Amino acid sequence: MALNDSAYDFVLVGAGSAGCALAHRLSADPDADVLLLEAGHPDEKEEIHVPALFPSLFKTEYDWDYHTAPQSELNDRVIYVPRGKMLGGSSSINAMIYIRGNAYDYDTWADLGNEGWGYDEMLEYFKRSEHFEPGDSEYHGQGGPLNVADPADPHPVSSQLVEAAVEVGHVRNDDFSGEQQQGVGHYHVTQKDGQRCSAAKAFITPILDRDNLTAETGAQVTEIRFEGDRAVGVTYEQDGTTHEADAAQEVIVSAGSINSPQLLMLSGIGPADHLAEHGIEVQTDLPGVGRNLQDHLFSFVIHERTAGPDEPAPSSNIGEAGGFTYVDDDAPAPDLQYHFAPVYFMENGLGNPDEGVGFSVGATQVRPESRGRITLASADPFEDPVLDPKFLTEDTDWEIMVEGVKRAREIARADAMDEYRGPEVWPGEDVTTDEGIREHIRETAHTVYHPVGTCKMGDDDMAVVDDSLQVHGVENLRVVDASIMPTLTSGNTNAPTIAIAEKAADMIKSEVATPADD
Repeated sequence: MALNDSAYDFVLVGAGSAGCALAHRLSADPDADVLLLEAGHPDEKEEIHVPALFPSLFKTEYDWDYHTAPQSELNDRVIYVPRGKMLGGSSSINAMIYIRGNAYDYDTWADLGNEGWGYDEMLEYFKRSEHFEPGDSEYHGQGGPLNVADPADPHPVSSQLVEAAVEVGHVRNDDFSGEQQQGVGHYHVTQKDGQRCSAAKAFITPILDRDNLTAETGAQVTEIRFEGDRAVGVTYEQDGTTHEADAAQEVIVSAGSINSPQLLMLSGIGPADHLAEHGIEVQTDLPGVGRNLQDHLFSFVIHERTAGPDEPAPSSNIGEAGGFTYVDDDAPAPDLQYHFAPVYFMENGLGNPDEGVGFSVGATQVRPESRGRITLASADPFEDPVLDPKFLTEDTDWEIMVEGVKRAREIARADAMDEYRGPEVWPGEDVTTDEGIREHIRETAHTVYHPVGTCKMGDDDMAVVDDSLQVHGVENLRVVDASIMPTLTSGNTNAPTIAIAEKAADMIKSEVATPADD
């Protein structure tokens, strides 16, 4: 028997990047009662706040520790997919790189029929969320909750890799979210005073004393409850007890690109045939739930390192520098991203050599054409869903990744790196052909931790939400997180996810009347 806790105006499922920002904005109205439910832990562990320690959180209780189905193009390897399981979600476990993507990404969303999602509209939400430490700019905001800073103490090898990239022909760029995305330089980071500025630290910690905000951790939502076609609340488990929370206005699912479609399907919203396989009663037949999965892949060129400090500073986000360039000169925006790290970064940093130091140059295709799917393994909400990204199943993805590794090699081998460069460890000096590089990618590539798209926004047959992020065919239910992206943004996805939440908060406040408004 479930305990009915009480009724709220808004019940938010998931305290990740989107959920934290939404809770902040919606609870700013003192007459709106907001419940924020997070399956994971409070963000109290020291390693969360010391930037350089983020890999130590992988495969711990602060990580959902997901794995894909065997990937045919990666020699049937099962790929590890870390996802933050704590306040702040993956913003508490990520590399803190602040990248918005390219204007082309958002204009594409608008061109697909999603009104109000073009770059000009989205720029205002990026600026609203941000306090940009380097100073005022037409492309950046001041006074927002999310602190965006220059790296506090970048490693000299990261800086030298930027010089190497300039040497081989890349332009220098001090702001990838400014006038243009192309070029190389140091990344801006979501940090403040050398510590992580997660979505929890930015949006939730300062407002925990609001009387109208209730934030619960260790509370895993197992089902959305309905009366007819109207979402009326959720059921969740906490400390072995089943609870119910009612939502007078809306249930908002912000559980991320893996857990949001999983929860919808567990609640009867999804492909009817797939739900029937697991004995789940169909609430709404939406075939696109769980489809359209997209993610970025890394492939690294790695050298032993012969000089420079062994360890990066505690404030290091590891991927301290990088940039964007074109493989296809006719592409509408840069299609390749670099990440420069002054250390070994093998197997998510978990497979580094026990001795010695290195440096890493990662290559990533930013707009992959491959599309995968998330499905249920069972009707048990505590069993991991099945992740099948279908990495590199499109030829174009292979072409850009192979060329990306070649160009990463060119940077690593530039004269500017002579002081630091030891032997090449990955792919290895003996790998000299395209097929050899392909095999290196098959054996070593892993995700950049950017799954999106599984509850995509649109009005076609495979869309899950409309352009106000309301779930098709259901009342009082929205999805607000990276899963609504129709296409993957050209770069790291934390900043876009927060901007999505900022825009959603405006739409919700304009559409939903709280008791005070009534």
